Amino acid sequence: MEESLNRIETPGRELSEEISDTFVGKRQDIRAYSPLTLAYIGDAVYDLIIRTAVAERANRPANELHRTAVKYVNAAAQARIAEVLAESFTEEEKSVYRRGRNSKPHTMAKNASPGEYLKATGFEAVLGYLYLSGRMDRVLELVKKGIELAGLRL
Repeated sequence: MEESLNRIETPGRELSEEISDTFVGKRQDIRAYSPLTLAYIGDAVYDLIIRTAVAERANRPANELHRTAVKYVNAAAQARIAEVLAESFTEEEKSVYRRGRNSKPHTMAKNASPGEYLKATGFEAVLGYLYLSGRMDRVLELVKKGIELAGLRL
């Protein structure tokens, strides 16, 4: 137990590195990932950030936590965040965003327009790319700034 606590708290190590080291396998160049794979990871990262922020604000029943979280974790909200962050993205992030936005997903969200869904996919792709690149600080910066600029209060 002591050893695992020390590993997790190692300064400068990102969660993605810890996972890769724990579940060793073939490592791929992040730039070779499809935009939908990046969005898949980014969706999970974004969901974890929002769920953590919501849970830390109050110890409430899980259904209340879920109702609060879904205000932020949906295609329409993520599309708004992507729109307000567009000028804040680096050139690299803009490239990843375009790849995600221009992807051809096999499904669409039930409660969002195709345009919103694709913008949300682009945003998630950026988060996935940054997370896999070990830049969680940038992920958190973008999520916080996006929520604020979009007028969504946590």
